Amino acid sequence: MPYLSPIAAQRIEAAAVAALAVVVTVAAGYPWWSLLALFLVFDLSMLGYLRGPRLGAVCYNLAHSYAVPAALGAIAVAAAGIGDRIDWLGVLAVAWVFHIAVDRALGYGLKTAEGFEHTHLGPIGQARRARATAGTAASGGPGTGIDDDPAR
Repeated sequence: MPYLSPIAAQRIEAAAVAALAVVVTVAAGYPWWSLLALFLVFDLSMLGYLRGPRLGAVCYNLAHSYAVPAALGAIAVAAAGIGDRIDWLGVLAVAWVFHIAVDRALGYGLKTAEGFEHTHLGPIGQARRARATAGTAASGGPGTGIDDDPAR
């Protein structure tokens, strides 16, 4: 049986959550494009990086954690249960979950204080290229770099 790294498993899981968000949106009678209309709103959290990597990571991670949209979704469901529908809150919660899931499926994980390119799913952008280049150079050639390590 081939090895599936925890990072790959999390990315596959995130893709499934994103697909579920689309299904829930359509099943609830809302247009699928409402997820796309709200998609970039959640990336405003990156503005924290203007004040430094530590604050940037805190702001980004707060906006890219499932906890807040889950709480909003629970409030929307509870309100609907007592007859006081708050549809916009439910749509916002599902769109937020969709955004987080797509980001994680693409490899954009929660950030560390080292900088934007350092995530819990591994390095991204220039940090990933630098790490891969260092691994390939140290190992003797292409195909033998750090990406070949099944523990990653």
